[in-house]
Amino acid sequence: MTSNNLFSALRAAFPADMTRTAVETDEGLCYSWQDLDRATAMMANLFQSLGLPDGSRIAVQVEKSVEALMLYLATLRAGYVFLPLNTAYQSAEIAYFIENAEPAVVVCGRAQFGWVSKIAFKAGTQHVFTLNDDRTGSLLERAAHHSDRHQVVPRKADDLAAILYTSGTTGRSKGAMLTHGNMLSNALTLKDYWGWTTKGGPEGHGDVLIHALPIFHVHGLFVAIHGALINGSKMIWLSKFDPKRAIARMREATVFMGVPTLYVRMLAEPALNRAAVQSMRLFIAGSAPLLIETFNEWQTRTGHTILERYGMSETAMLTSNPYAADPRYRHQSERRGGTVGFPLPGVQLRVRGDDAKDLPVNEIGGIEVKGPNVFKGYWRMPEKTAEEFTADGFFKTGDVGKIDEKGYVTIVGRSKDLIISGGYNVYPAEIEGYINDMPGVAESAVVGVPHPDFGEVGVAVITAKPGASVNAEAILAELKAKLANFKIPKKGFVVAELPRNTMGKVQKNLLREQHKSLFAN
Repeated sequence: MTSNNLFSALRAAFPADMTRTAVETDEGLCYSWQDLDRATAMMANLFQSLGLPDGSRIAVQVEKSVEALMLYLATLRAGYVFLPLNTAYQSAEIAYFIENAEPAVVVCGRAQFGWVSKIAFKAGTQHVFTLNDDRTGSLLERAAHHSDRHQVVPRKADDLAAILYTSGTTGRSKGAMLTHGNMLSNALTLKDYWGWTTKGGPEGHGDVLIHALPIFHVHGLFVAIHGALINGSKMIWLSKFDPKRAIARMREATVFMGVPTLYVRMLAEPALNRAAVQSMRLFIAGSAPLLIETFNEWQTRTGHTILERYGMSETAMLTSNPYAADPRYRHQSERRGGTVGFPLPGVQLRVRGDDAKDLPVNEIGGIEVKGPNVFKGYWRMPEKTAEEFTADGFFKTGDVGKIDEKGYVTIVGRSKDLIISGGYNVYPAEIEGYINDMPGVAESAVVGVPHPDFGEVGVAVITAKPGASVNAEAILAELKAKLANFKIPKKGFVVAELPRNTMGKVQKNLLREQHKSLFAN
């Protein structure tokens, strides 16, 4: 049988000369394509030696490293399901993910082993390994005893490859189930649409990617890594983003992917000029809206026009501004600031009103999508899955936007209350739940307001119970022990009452308006 395992396709794209460098780190370490092949084989053999049930989840909360990349590839190779977790998540969040996903294996950093293993073993996980960002840990020690040869486990296109936890504006996080077919179709589409090449480039072997993103969400883990691997392209691996270092490495690279915050920080560096980016071919932005000021300033300073695109955990990439002329849209090739371009080849996208009818050009409504990249559904949530799909199979993204007369898609709002801070999704309902449980708190509302560095940040507006006294700063300090730092509101206010409409619903739009200038320059 022909395997549709995503790893098989990635492996088939490795160059013939396996001794060439596949990944070069910011510390000067070089990993060859052969190193990737051998190390992933050893890890895959380790997992298979554990006798894990078919479809087992492998949950991973580790710092960014090439070994962490190998762990992801080994999970695919062995036919298991990868579950990446943000390194900022704290105990309450990790406990929920582990209880919900029931992973057979958990991998964490040495410093987190004590509390993570306690949660994992209590939930019934049999195996907990450590993996650190300095090439140490029990995972590597155990894998070293296994063969560096491994037959890729066959998988069907519809088999589960990864679960990414996301959330709506209400309720607990949902596990978006992505299949091998979802991710391979998206990788192949982007390879063609973004003009990836194996010719030319600084070293004569084609495109070279600067990988400056975290690897626990779609952008860094799937879009960037799959893009490089499916093209057999070298990656320059930055463990943490540093604007000076990123700019310095651009002389050796051709492609850069980043969230808008990274572009803002690079624009603050005097070293960013046309000479610094002379070998670059493409700059891609996503995960949050790119301000038109950033778009224009980048164009002026570098001579390059940033390509903005749109995707989400449930779908990987959906739309993109064109890299080259798109024959589907009268050979349109303009990258338009403030838009996310056209639906990718193979993706159907429509904008619908509340009456579930398609809206005409330039009218704003709910964005719905359909295509081979759209996820299988939410983990163990069949009712929620059914609710989010239309009768004719379109996924209701929860995003609001419009399509203009030339076909360009513009997003005017990510689901109603969602805050996107520094490229990370922040869901107010989750934060409000923790605040509302604190002593003396009657109710809270968390809203997003503009921020010059992060794009958006949260502001918490809190009311106290009758006779109680609450302190906004103390509440935010207590939140820091429970939630990832990017979720913590930057400001808190205690008020007598929250604004409500006639139905009793809190009018968050009024709160946003009230605080919109809080962080203005």
